[in-house]
Formats: sequence, structure tokens, C-alpha cells
Amino acid sequence: MIGLGTYAFFWQHSDRVPEPLDLIGAFEQTRALGVDLFQVCDYAPLLELSDAEIGDAARAASDLGLTIELGTKGIAADHLARFLRLADAFDAHLVRSMVFGPDFRPTLAEAEELLARSIRDYEAAGVTLALETYEQLPTAELVGLVERVGSDRLGICLDPANVVAALELPRDTIDACAALTRNVHAKDSAFARQDGWVGFTYTGTPMGEGLGEYPYLFEQIRPRERGINEIVEHWLPWQGDPETTVRTEREWTATALEYLRSMS
Repeated sequence: MIGLGTYAFFWQHSDRVPEPLDLIGAFEQTRALGVDLFQVCDYAPLLELSDAEIGDAARAASDLGLTIELGTKGIAADHLARFLRLADAFDAHLVRSMVFGPDFRPTLAEAEELLARSIRDYEAAGVTLALETYEQLPTAELVGLVERVGSDRLGICLDPANVVAALELPRDTIDACAALTRNVHAKDSAFARQDGWVGFTYTGTPMGEGLGEYPYLFEQIRPRERGINEIVEHWLPWQGDPETTVRTEREWTATALEYLRSMS
């Protein structure tokens, strides 16, 4: 299933725009685009909502016919337990996270112990925990960690754009993670020369216009055959003013949906 995530609404959620979009507003825009899936990923206000507000958001998603996934950072036991409770509130069956949280960077041995303990509750709840590929942890170490824990409810959220910052090749990451992939972040990116030709900037582009390996990912992962959801994200730089930035963000979303829907 093709979905949108909060990173597709990054600037629309931001306080840099006059009227930031709240979570229910993002749900409504997602539904208006004919999309049935939304991933609430790294959305800080989620942890500030009261139980009543969470209930309101969950009901809004349900009323709109949206499937919800959640996303966070970190694998501390209490943090994963909190997101499992949120998954229950939203009837979400996938939580994306990263091994390193904002305040805790476990060793691989610590990470294995934490995951082995927490994953049992996820198994019992029927919720998958998908750990994202990113530059702070080599792909080989992430794959090894997931394999050692050895649970059908623990897998990888594949985002090959992230690993370029660690000088890893996207195709190598796709190949290494193929069997363990449970979720995909779909975006495009490219390098551009900085002003004065001193160095490069690595940033997002409209889907299909950058150096991303999505056709290769699509072929190797076969997400739709395997029931792996594809979540649209953007790395859109600020465009100089709120109106241009929001308009461009919406255009990139439309482009990404058209691109993904054209694939078969």
C-alpha cells in the first residue's frame, strides 16, 4: 500500500508557516489525495497529546478510513512500550524506529538485549517493529542485529537515501536488507554543487528526478507482492517563503504519488 508520512508534511507542520497543519489536518489531506495509509513518524507533538486527544486523532483516522503506522527514534524498553500502547490506540500494526534515540546510543550488545526483551510484547500484540537504515549505524551491523534477535515481528524500514551520508551505496543497502525489509520510505535525492563550486549539497528532489534507486528497490524488494507499505517522504529545502515552500511540498507529494502509482 502507498502511504504518506509526516515527513511529506514537514513544512506544513512547521511553525515557520502561518497556520501549521495539525495531525488530523494531515489525515484529511491524505484522504483527499486518495491515499489510505498514513505514517505518524518522528512527530514530536504526538507524545504531548492527552489520552483524549489521542482518542480524537485515532477516531478521525478511522472515520476517514485511514490505516495508521507510527514512527519514533530509540529502542529503550519504556519508550518502545509507550509506542506499543499508542499502536493499540491507533490500531497500528507497524512501528518504525531507529537504534539510536536522542538521548541513548546503546552498544550492539545492549541493543540486542533491549530488542530481545521488547519484541516479545510486540509479537503478542501483532505489531511489527521496523528499524530504519541510516548513516549512524552501518547497514551490515543493523542487518546482523535484526538477524540475531530473530523475530518475525522485527525487521527493517528501508531508506537507502540515508546511508549515502556514511558512504554506503544505496544498491548495496537494498540488497543487504531485501529479505528483512518490512517497510519502505519512498523519496528521491541528489547532489548539487554549492555556490562557488566548493563542495556539494545532498538534498531531496521530486520523485524520479534524482539519483534514487527506487526502480531497483521496487524490483528487488517487490513491496506490493510482499505486502510492504511504501511511505512517501521528502527532503525539501526551505524555498524562501512559506507560500512557495508549502506549494512545492504539495507538488512533490503529488509527483511522488503519481510516480509510485505508475509502477507495477
